[in-house]
Amino acid sequence: MSGRLLRLVCTAAAATAVTLLAPTPTLATPRILQAPPTLQPPRAPTAPAPLSPREPLEPQERSTADLLTELQQLYRETEQATETYNATAEKLRRQRTEVARLDTALARARLSLHDSRGAAGRLARQQYQNTTDISPYVRLLLAADPQHALDQGHVIGRLARERAETVGRLTGSEREAADLARKAREALDSQLVLAERQKKDRDAVLKKLRRVEELLASLTPAQLAALAQLENEDTAEAQQAFLASGALAQDDQKPSSEGARAIRYAKRQLGKPYKWGAEGPKSYDCSGLTSKAWAHAGTRIPRTSQEQWARLDRVPLTELRPGDLVIYFPDATHVALYVGKGEVVQAPRTGEKIKISPIASHPVLGAVRPQVRPRPPHRDKPQSSPAHRSSSRSQPGR
Repeated sequence: MSGRLLRLVCTAAAATAVTLLAPTPTLATPRILQAPPTLQPPRAPTAPAPLSPREPLEPQERSTADLLTELQQLYRETEQATETYNATAEKLRRQRTEVARLDTALARARLSLHDSRGAAGRLARQQYQNTTDISPYVRLLLAADPQHALDQGHVIGRLARERAETVGRLTGSEREAADLARKAREALDSQLVLAERQKKDRDAVLKKLRRVEELLASLTPAQLAALAQLENEDTAEAQQAFLASGALAQDDQKPSSEGARAIRYAKRQLGKPYKWGAEGPKSYDCSGLTSKAWAHAGTRIPRTSQEQWARLDRVPLTELRPGDLVIYFPDATHVALYVGKGEVVQAPRTGEKIKISPIASHPVLGAVRPQVRPRPPHRDKPQSSPAHRSSSRSQPGR
């Protein structure tokens, strides 16, 4: 092979090697060969997720109805926390009374124990002093006078009984004092537990009130006006439906004398502010108003709306009469005093004043009637008539 041909072969081989080592360019795929995209059905607009109480949406992004719903829920939660606080406060008040009673009883028992120990000490000294003398029983046997011996026997028997009673009183006083001391310690422990629970209940109320205040502070005057108008419209519609349902008697029954006094007291509180945990005289919460009204009428009823619902006599709404209590919401967290004609007087909620409202301003649970205790007959000293007094003065010797 000639040298030129050899060079041509080497050049061709090198070119082939370069071609093989070089990267192969990517070929563009024609669009017609691409798989057509899968058609997805249009998405339906999803409802907004339920609001977390801690993370409400911005007020400007929400409807008036949504704002009213949340505000009413916050008010209800606050009132429920308030009634829980009231129940704990009432238990604490009773417990403090019990602690005071036990402390007084324990002081008396300890004084009695001190007296019993003194009597027992005197008895021990007497027995010790008599050990060097002739026994009274021996003196009885040696007595020459039978009657004197019999008298001595009575004295000895009386002394024996007194000694037995002294020992018995000492034992009983020790047992009573120990038992009362144990009960007093347990009562005081319960009082401390209730006081701590009351503090937690109070903090829960304040926390919920802050949430109400934050929501109200974030609203514009226009939104507040819209909320008030919508709530009034809802209340009017609920009242109309409630009366049309026949759930309430058409004609009011006559209130009892006690019920009339309770109504007069409640109406005198109109315009005073609502304050959670308050029982008057400057402010009230819902059950504080009803319990004080009936206490003024001479009948004590439970402090909280839930206890009023649980412990008072229930009456059908068709037999409702002025002075009865109307209970609201499934968990009985609100109460008002019925005044007749489909209206109640109530301490509504934080930020409002005591007022007269339609009975259906909240969802009605039922009604209860405080049980009036019969009063003992009034006994006056018999007085003689004027004619009798005149005739008595005219008789001689009187």
